[in-house]
Amino acid sequence: MSAGRDDVVLQTHGLVKRFGGITATNKVSLTIRRGARHALIGPNGAGKTTLINQLTGVLAPSEGRVVLCGRDITTLTPHKRVALGLVRTFQINQLFNSLTPLQSLALAVAGRRGSAHRWWAAMGSDLGLATECEQLLVQFRLTDFADRATSELPYGKRRLLEIALAVAQKPSVLLLDEPAAGVPGAERADILATVAALPDEVSVVLIEHDMDLVFSFARSMTVLVNGTVLTEGTPEQIAADPQVRAVYLGDSRAGGSPAASSQAQDFAPLRRAQYHG
Repeated sequence: MSAGRDDVVLQTHGLVKRFGGITATNKVSLTIRRGARHALIGPNGAGKTTLINQLTGVLAPSEGRVVLCGRDITTLTPHKRVALGLVRTFQINQLFNSLTPLQSLALAVAGRRGSAHRWWAAMGSDLGLATECEQLLVQFRLTDFADRATSELPYGKRRLLEIALAVAQKPSVLLLDEPAAGVPGAERADILATVAALPDEVSVVLIEHDMDLVFSFARSMTVLVNGTVLTEGTPEQIAADPQVRAVYLGDSRAGGSPAASSQAQDFAPLRRAQYHG
């Protein structure tokens, strides 16, 4: 039992978030273990981003606790959680458009080292910083774009840069909030490959509607519906779960709505996983 507890890096205990009379998350309890590749899925409005905002301190829970590596962080500010190793990306890019990827990474690495006030000088004088930035550029397929203004990058490269900036913080837990959102199909392969190649020492929680990305990545999954955990399990278990099929496909006897049709398209990889393992 003790070894199992030691393996837990992130845990929530009965997280509730109310906005007036609306309950956005309802007693959500999650356990994320070291090295996890965990996907959080569910239909639009399920409460996924609200949950991530509570994990990262953007929103204070109405009830419940958040524990990181055995430490209660429920009341800590977002920047203090980052310093402890809990880092996220956003649905909408949070980037410096006038900086290049190299400059952005140098600023992120220098900030982690406590020398952000002189990051521009360190770029030319700190071999360790320069080497780390170069490694990140290679890892995230940004070498050819290193000296271009971020505003000029293809959208898929902007998404990769945001993940690179998060990884530059050396997280123990990385929360990826829809990293493929808005990325054209031709650029998604880079996202897929890069997310799959994230280092094993980083525990990753992925929120994503792109089920191809989810099933190429996740080893465990949680399905959230109306702010409540519907079920958890391996991708194979989730794909075969009739409750999950009902959530995504709706009741066929009801005729089907445009929203259900859209979710059915998202669900296609789940069907492939069920029938083809």
